[in-house]
Amino acid sequence: MQPALKEIYKDKVVTGLKEKFDYANVHQIPSIEKVVLNCGFGKADDRKAAAENIIEDLGKITGQRAVPTRAKNAISNFKLRIGDVVGARVTLRGARMWEFLDRFINVASPTIRDFRGLSAKSFDGRGNYTVGINDHTIFPEIELDKVSRQIGFDMTIVTTAKTDDEARELLTLLGIPFRKPGSAA
Repeated sequence: MQPALKEIYKDKVVTGLKEKFDYANVHQIPSIEKVVLNCGFGKADDRKAAAENIIEDLGKITGQRAVPTRAKNAISNFKLRIGDVVGARVTLRGARMWEFLDRFINVASPTIRDFRGLSAKSFDGRGNYTVGINDHTIFPEIELDKVSRQIGFDMTIVTTAKTDDEARELLTLLGIPFRKPGSAA
């Protein structure tokens, strides 16, 4: 059984993109390749405890274990040595990616405090979209009683679109709630 968002992509998004951009070949139609969640954490005093909490929470949110990222350089002012764990990341593909995006669009993003939509300006020029999430407790998988620290992370949606306009249209048709032009930040 396919994820619900993938069904929407196949039924509505493909035809909508084909009509708007007049693709000659079905393989030119942009799709979502992967979703990458990246989280860094700071202070040296509790970095090891933070690493365990963040890897566990990202695993609950995505359904996939996070990989710790390590420092490549030593920085004495930050009490950082080469090889210290400084963050975590998760790369989602396939069914897990579609299910995560579905939960983000329909469940998590509406629960963001003072939510007016996501910025439509966060494209990188090659059709990839990055958004920062300040609070991981917007996801229903996180039990608020057991949260010891609030973590934020960056979510990058990597698409096969050639331009930002194609990617913006793809994500809009999928249901990403972009901020309306002219509304305050």
